[in-house]
Amino acid sequence: MSRPDWIVLALTLLGIIAYGLYKGRASKDLEGYFLSNRAVPWYMVLLGIMGTQASAVTFLSAPGQAYTDGMRFVQYYFGLPLAMVVLCISFVPVFHRLKVFTAYEYLEKRFDGKTRTLTSFLFLVQRGLSTGISISAPSIILSSLLGWNIVWTNIFMGGLLIIYTVSGGAKAVAYTQQLQMIIIFSGMTIAAYIVVHRLPAGVGMSEILHIGGKAGKLNIISTGFENKGKGFDWNDKYNLLSGIIGGFFLALSYFGTDQSQVGRYLTARSLSESRLGLLLNGLVKVPMQFLILLVGVMVFAFYKYNPEPLFFNKSQITVLEHSKYKDSLAIVTAQYNVLEQRRLGGDPVGEGRDVYKATVRRWLDDIGGDSNDTNYIFLRFVTDYLPKGLVGLLIAVIFLAAWGSISATLNSLSSCTIIDFHKRFSG
Repeated sequence: MSRPDWIVLALTLLGIIAYGLYKGRASKDLEGYFLSNRAVPWYMVLLGIMGTQASAVTFLSAPGQAYTDGMRFVQYYFGLPLAMVVLCISFVPVFHRLKVFTAYEYLEKRFDGKTRTLTSFLFLVQRGLSTGISISAPSIILSSLLGWNIVWTNIFMGGLLIIYTVSGGAKAVAYTQQLQMIIIFSGMTIAAYIVVHRLPAGVGMSEILHIGGKAGKLNIISTGFENKGKGFDWNDKYNLLSGIIGGFFLALSYFGTDQSQVGRYLTARSLSESRLGLLLNGLVKVPMQFLILLVGVMVFAFYKYNPEPLFFNKSQITVLEHSKYKDSLAIVTAQYNVLEQRRLGGDPVGEGRDVYKATVRRWLDDIGGDSNDTNYIFLRFVTDYLPKGLVGLLIAVIFLAAWGSISATLNSLSSCTIIDFHKRFSG
C-alpha cells in the first residue's frame, strides 16, 4: 500500500479506538458495563445486531461468491424475517420481563442452575473458538494478498479493539458499531462507484446487469428443481427451501440463544425498541446482503472489459514460482496473457482461459497450496484499481467489520464469565 493508504488506515482505526474510549468512559457498574444501562435506542440496537452478524469474511467472501457462483447465496437469509417475528413474540418479552444479563439466566429459572452453567459453558467454548476464526480468517487473506506478517496482522485484527472493548463495555461496543457500520457502508458504496466509473464510456448499471444475467450470476432465486426430470437437487446448498427452512431455524438459534446477539437487544431502553431493532434487522439484512453480492457481479462485469488475473491470490502464484512448476507457470502465464489481449480485443477465445486457470489450481493442489481464490477476488480488485487513499479505506472496512463482530463477542464472553460463573461461584 502507498503512504496515503497507510495514513487513512491508521487514522480510521485510531479514530474508532478513541471514539470507543470516549463513549464508554462512564460505564462502571455491571448494568452499565454489560447492558449500557438498558438505554440504547432502537437504531443502535439494529446497527449492533447487524455489526455483530456481519464479520469481515462477509465483505471479503460475499463479492467473490457472487463472482464465481452468482447471487443465490442471498436465499440463505430468506428465513431471517420470519425468525425475527417469532423471537419478538416469544424470546424477547421473557428476557425483558426477567431483567436478565445473559440469555442463560432464564434457563436457571426455567430448569435449574446446572442447566444454566452447562449451556453458558458451551457458549463460552463455542463462541471463543469461533472468535479465533473471525480473527484469523481475514488476517490470512490480508497477509497473503498484501504480504503482511501474519502475526502482526492477527494482533491488529484482534488486539487493538480490546482497548475500547475492555474499558468501555457494552456502551463502547454499541457506539463504535454504529460508526463502524457507517464507514463500512460508505466504503462499499465507494467501491461500487469506482467499478462503474472505471468501465468504458457508455457502459453502466444496465450493461452490468445484462452481463451478469447472461452469465447466470443474477440467479437470486433457485428452487432446487432446475434439473428437470431429476427431482430436487439435495446437493444444492443455496435454494429457496434451504434458505427459508434452514435459515429460519439457524436465525432462531443465533438471535434467540447466542449471548453475542441477545446481549445487543438486551441493551435497548424498552421492549418495543428491542423488537423494532430485531424486526428491522430481518427486513434490512436481505437487501444488504443482496447489495454486497451485487458488488461481486459488478466486479465480474468489470473484468469483462479489463484483464482478469490468472489467479487472484498473488501469494500462491509466488509459491508456484518457487516450486517445480516454475517454468511451466511462466509458459502458461504468457499464453494466458495472449488470450486475455485477444479477448479484450473482441476475438473469441473459447474455454482456453478456463483451462489455464484450472491448470494453476491443479498445480497448487499438487504442492499443497490454496487453490481456492474466491475470497481474494474483491480485495485484489481493490488493491489493483482503487486510487491511493481509498485502498486504505477499504482495508479499514475489513478491519472494522471484524472489530464489530469480535468486540460484541468479547463483551458477551465477559458477561457470561462474570454473571454466569464468577458471581454465582465466588461466594
